[in-house]
Amino acid sequence: MSASILVLFDIDGTLLRRAGPAHGQALEDAVRLETGVRVSIATIPVFGMLDRDILTLMMREAGLGARAIRAAMPAIVARAQRLYHRRCPDLRQRVCPGVRPLLAKLGRREATLGLVTGNLSAIGWRKMRQAGLDHHFHLGAFADMGSTRGMLARLAAREARRAGWATPKTPTYLIGDTANDIQAAKENNMVSIAVATGHYGLDELKQHQPDILLEDLRQLRLEQL
Repeated sequence: MSASILVLFDIDGTLLRRAGPAHGQALEDAVRLETGVRVSIATIPVFGMLDRDILTLMMREAGLGARAIRAAMPAIVARAQRLYHRRCPDLRQRVCPGVRPLLAKLGRREATLGLVTGNLSAIGWRKMRQAGLDHHFHLGAFADMGSTRGMLARLAAREARRAGWATPKTPTYLIGDTANDIQAAKENNMVSIAVATGHYGLDELKQHQPDILLEDLRQLRLEQL
């Protein structure tokens, strides 16, 4: 039976914030271990980006060419996920304000909940487990599944329909903390909900015209969905 609504969430800056350096270090170390080249995430504008794009930019800055990057990417992606799985800290204290009550309320409403994130699959699910949130989510679309956030949102909605959790007429919402999340929602005719718990403030997010703009998820009322 399809759910009343489908609600898709970004992870970093939306569900969690200040999750620590383990993610970036796993990406850096995976490149070094697979290619022998030292890279740095410090100069990469990571907010709203997909992990594969972050890896590509780091390797370009280190002087690797496009062919070498393409050849190494599958092994790097696999290595980064293994490294993060071992290193991910306890994230229960990193959950953003309002997240736990909102997820509980949506569950009681029998909403279908999914992830649309720039994290690689195993990294995203590991974060959710370490934050104690994984049991709320039915599905996820991650950086190793598509090349843009809009594509990932489309894949998540398609998976919800394939599994019978949603139909093409099910109201669908995408909650995120960056302009890329807002754009992904617009590309897929989803309601965009922007939350200022990440890198960007209310004024910056407002410029991208989300359907709903919130300081944090404590402000989101179920009547808005």
